[in-house]
Amino acid sequence: MATAAPSRAAELHGAMSSSGYGVVAGAELTEAVRRAGADHVEPTIAGNLAIRPGGDDGGWARNDVYAGARFASFAILVPGDLPLLTATPAAVRDYFDAVLPIVRSVADPGAKIVFGSGTARTAPDGMPRTEAHRRFAEVLRTARDTAAANDLRIVLEPLSRSETNVLHSFAEAVRFLDDAAIDGVDVVADLFHIRNEGESLDVLRDHGDRVGHVHVSDRGRLPLGAEGGDDVWRDFLTAVHDGGYRGSVSLECNWSRDTPAAEAEIRRSLDLLRRAHDALV
Repeated sequence: MATAAPSRAAELHGAMSSSGYGVVAGAELTEAVRRAGADHVEPTIAGNLAIRPGGDDGGWARNDVYAGARFASFAILVPGDLPLLTATPAAVRDYFDAVLPIVRSVADPGAKIVFGSGTARTAPDGMPRTEAHRRFAEVLRTARDTAAANDLRIVLEPLSRSETNVLHSFAEAVRFLDDAAIDGVDVVADLFHIRNEGESLDVLRDHGDRVGHVHVSDRGRLPLGAEGGDDVWRDFLTAVHDGGYRGSVSLECNWSRDTPAAEAEIRRSLDLLRRAHDALV
């Protein structure tokens, strides 16, 4: 097994400005994201980039719409019907062995994969927290090593309690990685989850060297500047910048189901994001 790729957080901290502004999107919005002027698209993996043409019991294949494309980051690694903490290690390994080469086929060298997958990583009722963390550490090592063998990097995403019962806050994710001695894995700073958990933005200043990727949205995953939103996302970007992160930033929002309307929302959000972030440089 290939050794894990070293953490890139320290490298990212040497840049002068963000390396790009992107949007998490499925295939249906990819062209709208590009037309709206994003620097990159962050495709979702399970059920989008990687599909099962033969149904749920079939093997994984690449969605043809992504042929010939290249991407710097990806999200939604594991489908909800693969229970990572109770499946056999072989089943978990087989999944990563099948899907990560698909990701590699459309990935830039060293591309990041956000490992959130809340349903898949949720511990069943009655499983002690220590046992859930032990099992998830094994899963994460397998994902990390398989990703490294495919010139990809795993970044761990803390998820709020509404999505999983394993690893909720940025600080908890850092402690988990340290306690389990898992190197080569940084942590995603996602404002939606940080807000839901009531975590102080100072955690991003205190652990700025552990930030490996950033997801941003307005209140409740609204597009930036949408009615009902607020300016907390600006404070979030300031905290991330103060911590030293200079890597890519992706919008992860609930866009309109109408493609032209979604494109307009994306364009406006990107404009606000660029102006706010550029003011920090």
